[in-house]
Formats: sequence, structure tokens, C-alpha cells
Amino acid sequence: MTALAVDPPRHISLGQGTKHALSLAWRGILKIRKNPEQLADVTLMPIIFLLIFTYLFGNALGGSIDNYLQMLVPGVIVMNILQACLTVGTQLNTDVTKGVFDRFRAMPIARSAPLVGAVLADLVRYVVCLAVLLVVATAMGFRVQTGPGQFLVAVLLALAFGLCFCWGSVFVGMLMKSPGAAQGLMFVFIMPLTFGSNVFVSTATMPGWLKAWADISPVSLMADALRGLLNGGPVAGSLAGALAWMAGAVVVFFPLATWAYRRRM
Repeated sequence: MTALAVDPPRHISLGQGTKHALSLAWRGILKIRKNPEQLADVTLMPIIFLLIFTYLFGNALGGSIDNYLQMLVPGVIVMNILQACLTVGTQLNTDVTKGVFDRFRAMPIARSAPLVGAVLADLVRYVVCLAVLLVVATAMGFRVQTGPGQFLVAVLLALAFGLCFCWGSVFVGMLMKSPGAAQGLMFVFIMPLTFGSNVFVSTATMPGWLKAWADISPVSLMADALRGLLNGGPVAGSLAGALAWMAGAVVVFFPLATWAYRRRM
């Protein structure tokens, strides 16, 4: 006897599509729980940067370790979120190359569910990575100088920053032929973007051409916004610039990501 193939239903309601996406998001969360080493790159690396720059360069760059730590932590939060964004594109590429998407096509689920589920699971990664970083920073002496409301806004803003820029990761992941190629290409863009900013040093010490870019970089603007929210100080100008970059990232990369996703799905 031969089994008849069951075609997915042509019309899937919004409620059903949401359930499918949440189910696949839970799949991604279970993968993290069963393989916590997946978080090593976005937990250990920022902590290593935090330790090295604080204790080796803190006195030279910030006048004192405590002052430099207060400046450094918000910037490392932004760096951590950007690095965490790389994972969603790499994992989607892995699902494609390993044939998981072939299974998804044969299932009666919304075509968008694997993509939405992967992005939602990635949001959990951001929360875990951010929590680990803040715990370590607090143990090192970092203190939030503002109230709980500003702290909550800073956390939500950092998560939103990751969600906006993760579409670039999805786009690259859907274009590349292998997970290694996707991750390598994304690092080529992420690392200069991170270091060409005010995460580790003030832009005043940079050459003119680099300072001109670093002052308007999305990483610098978001880092300054988080510094204002966590340490106190002006927020409006840097926040407006960061929000403009976030909106631009969604406008540019969301259509490209969904187009590339449909090609592979």
C-alpha cells in the first residue's frame, strides 16, 4: 500500500498561523535548552571583552575602572545584541541545508510559521544573553544609576534593536549556500560596525573620517541612548537617531528577507 500525500490547506487563518509559529518558536527554545552551548558565542565573548577592556584599559581610557565600566556596559549590551542577531540567519540556513524545510513544506502549516517561529525563539536568546551580561557586569561593579522605569525601557529598547536588525541576518542566511558561509559573511559586517563606534572608546580620539561615521553609527547612537537610560543624561537625540536606523533596517531588510525566504521555502 502507498500512503497518499496530504496537501497543506490553502487557507490558514491568522489564529492557526500564530499557533504554528508559536509551536516552532517552542522548538527553537527547546533546542537552546537541550544545547545551551549554542549561547556560548553571545555570552562568553561579550564577558571576555568586558573583563579585558575594564581591567586592562579601564584606568587609561576612563580615568578609573568604575567610571569606564559605567560607560562600557551599555555599549557591550548593543554589541551583544548584534552578535546574537547572527544566529537566526545561520539556524534558518541550517534547516534548509539539512532538509528540515522539506518537512515543513509537507506539513499543513502556514508558510511563514518557520520564519516567525525562528525570530521569536531568537528573542528568547536576546533575553538570556542580556541577563547573563547584566549579572556579570553587576558583579564587576556596574550599577544602574536611574530608576526601574528607565531600566525597563533600556531593556525593551535593546531587544527591539535586535529584532529590527535580525532581518538582515535572515536575508543573508537565506542567500548563502551553507551555515558557515552565512555566519562568516555576517561577521564581516558586524565586527567593523561594532568596533567603528563608541562602544569601547570615545569618538573624540578617532581620526576625522572614522569619527564622522562613528558619531552617526547605529551602534554608537543606541549605546548613547542606553547610557542615558542606565547612567542618567541626555537621551532624546541619540534615541531619535537609533530609532531612525531601526526603522530603516526594517524597511530595507524585512522585504528582502521575506523575498529570500520565499525562494527557499
